[in-house]
This record gives sequence, structure tokens and C-alpha cells, in this order.
Amino acid sequence: MGQELPMRSTPPGEVQFGGALKKDFPFDPEWHNLNHGSFGSIPNVIRDKLREYQDQTEARPDQFIRYDFPALLDESRAALAAVVRAPLETVVFVSNATDGVNTVFRNLVWADDDKDVVLTFSTVYEACGKVADYLVDYYGGKVEHREIPIVYPLEDEDILQAFREAVRAIEADGKRARVCLFDVVSSRPGVLFPWIEMIKVCRELGVLSMVDGAQGVGMVPLDLAAADPDFFVSNCHKWLHVPRGCAVFYVPVRNQHLLPTTLATSHGYVAKSSSRGTPLPPSDKSAFVKMYEFVGTKDNSPFLCVKDGIAWRRDVLGGEEKILAYLWDLNKKGSKRVAEVLGTEVLENSKGTMTDCAMGNIALPVWIGEKGKGAKDGEAVVPVEDKDEVFQWMSKTMVDEYKTFMSLFFIGNRYWIRISAQVYLDIKDYEVAAKVLKELCERVGKKDYQNV
Repeated sequence: MGQELPMRSTPPGEVQFGGALKKDFPFDPEWHNLNHGSFGSIPNVIRDKLREYQDQTEARPDQFIRYDFPALLDESRAALAAVVRAPLETVVFVSNATDGVNTVFRNLVWADDDKDVVLTFSTVYEACGKVADYLVDYYGGKVEHREIPIVYPLEDEDILQAFREAVRAIEADGKRARVCLFDVVSSRPGVLFPWIEMIKVCRELGVLSMVDGAQGVGMVPLDLAAADPDFFVSNCHKWLHVPRGCAVFYVPVRNQHLLPTTLATSHGYVAKSSSRGTPLPPSDKSAFVKMYEFVGTKDNSPFLCVKDGIAWRRDVLGGEEKILAYLWDLNKKGSKRVAEVLGTEVLENSKGTMTDCAMGNIALPVWIGEKGKGAKDGEAVVPVEDKDEVFQWMSKTMVDEYKTFMSLFFIGNRYWIRISAQVYLDIKDYEVAAKVLKELCERVGKKDYQNV
């Protein structure tokens, strides 16, 4: 059920990926940027474009914000709509994926019969899971949040089956599965989720699909018109080389009436209770598009950089297909190499779909409480009571002493690490990662974390 990625050769004159590209990014020369998936990064030329838009805003604030900005914003919307293969009228921008998830959940009207249930998976991004938690707290029982437990490694079919069983259980309880929130690529672990198939099952079962594609555009191929989710959001600032914060928010026309306001409510809101006007220039765009064009005064320059980021990826790097092919290949090979050095394993299923993305997850030779299946002699065991202390020590030590960061997480009673592939990395960077992790794990075994 993985997504097949087309391959093509590099035309003459295009740059080669790898370490030589680091000079084109604003990294500290001592820093090894192995965690692109958390906050992204931008090439220097896009940083310059960002500042150019900011300078234009300051030069003539009213002219730029009122008149120039909407036209430039439309250019970015059009460029991104082409990348994600969606109708232009369905594509707007919000600040980040969490903003998009909040926009959906806080707009939906929940039934008065107290039967609506929000579904998430246990791998949900914590901030988005808390959006559903907030609904439960705010409505005091009118909405229920049920979490579907999944433990990796897992086949895609098992995830779909777990969802079907959860919906059946909800219906057996006399309730209604109203909306399901799920990922394109999960955060921790960083694995491809069977999101396209999940959308189909949601439609089959009458459940709204809220796709958190925070890790999505720029890392996996997207065809939103074909996938046809009910709501979809994806951070452009993670993998599309766009400044923070910027996310594409896709809502098909059929569902736009379900979201009557932005967060915060601003000039684009069409009130039922009054005919209050707006001081903004008139527009012939749809009410939905106009609503997201101005949401209070803030720096929306990153939105304008989307078209520039896409152009840079096309003209300098060779385009989306070439970029994705490199990221996937480096992710699979690099993760395997780190696991070889550590004597552990890469998180994967039998069909190899979980690593069809740009993030890989490697088991560390560090256990909690006791060693598990497959443990080798010499691997460290951390007392249960030291679990969180070791987690924080490893994270901070990577930053302070090794000038890098890789995202730690737990599966069962074992520590795992997530590493992000990127166009400015190559296999040498994974060798660096392996060396850092091997030494760090050995220091855990010696209880160096107790010496702080």
C-alpha cells in the first residue's frame, strides 16, 4: 500500500545533492542538522526573499498589505495547488498544521444527542491530540475522544483493521464516529501512515477525515483531488523549504460551509446576525478564500515565499520527483547504516512501506527496566525510575556536546531515535549520527547522566 515514487535522471547543470549543499543554508558550520523534520530549514536565497517581502511591507505598509499582498498570495496558492494537485479554490494558508486542525475541530457543530466521537491513533502528534482533549473538557461530555492503540512495527492493513474495529465498537455503544484525525507521516515514530487508504475507509464508514499532513508536502507525493480528504493540512515550512510558519490548508468546496470562521475570527467572517462591513478592498474571490486572506495583522511573509521555495526546488534542485527520490533513498540507506553500527534495527514492516518517506527510526541499544527480545550482550539497561532523566540527558547532551539533535522516543521498553534525510545530507552525515549515538549510548551504560 506504499506510494510508488517515479524516478528520473538529473539533467545537465543541476546541482548534486549532499554535503556540498550545506553552504547554501544558514547553518552554523559546527552544527549537524539531522532533525529537519521538527522545524525545517530554508536555503539562503529563500531567507533573502523573506526579508525582501518584509522590507516591502515596511516601505509602504498600507499599499503592500491591502493591495500587493493578496495578489502575491494568490501566486503562492496557485504554485502550491499545482504541487498538491488540488483546485485553486480549495487551497489557502494557515500558520501551521496545529492551527489547521484547531480550525476544523473548533468550527464543527457537535450533535446535541451527545453521541459524537472523535477518533485518533495513539501515535497522534501530542498537540493535535490535545485539541480533541480540549473538546471533551470544554463540552463536558457532549463529545467523546477515543484513541486507537497501535504499536509498531505494523502492517498497513492492521492499521485499517484497527480503525474499522474502533468504529464498530463506537456504533455498538450507540454512538457515532464523527471525525478521525490521522497523519500522512507520523511524528514519533516518523513513519508513512496509510493515509490514502484511511481516507477511503472513512468515506465508506461515513466518518469525516481530518488529515494531519504536518509531515507531508515536500516529502511524499500528494494528489489531494484524487485522495479527496474532507480536511487536510500540511506544513510547508518542514519539507518544502519555506520559512516558518506556513501550512497549506485544503478544504474541498463541499465542506467549506462547515468552517464559517478562521482562528481568530477576522474581517472575512460573514455574520448571520449582522451586515457589518469591512475596511478591506473588495474582491470577487469566494468567501472561503477571502476569509483566509487577512486574519489580523501579523507577518505573513512566509506565505509569499511558497512560490519561491517551489521555484528553487524546481530550478536548482531539479523538481519534486528528483528531490523525493533522493530523500527516500538516503533515508532507507542511511537508517540501515546507523542500525548496522549500533547493532540494532530499523523500524519497518514486511512490505517496506514505513520508510517510504524522509524519516527513519532506529532502535538504540538502551533498554528500560530489563532487556527485551533480541537484546545483545553489552546493551545498556536503564532503571525504570531513571527513564525520563536519561531521555532529557541524552537530548541535551546531543545539543551541548555533539552539536546536533535527533528526536528520541520510546517503543515499549526501548529507546529509539528518529533521523531526517534532506538534500544537504548524504551517507557521511549518517556515519556522524551513528558515531554520536554509539558513544552516547555507551555513556548511558556508564551512568554518565548521573554526573550532571
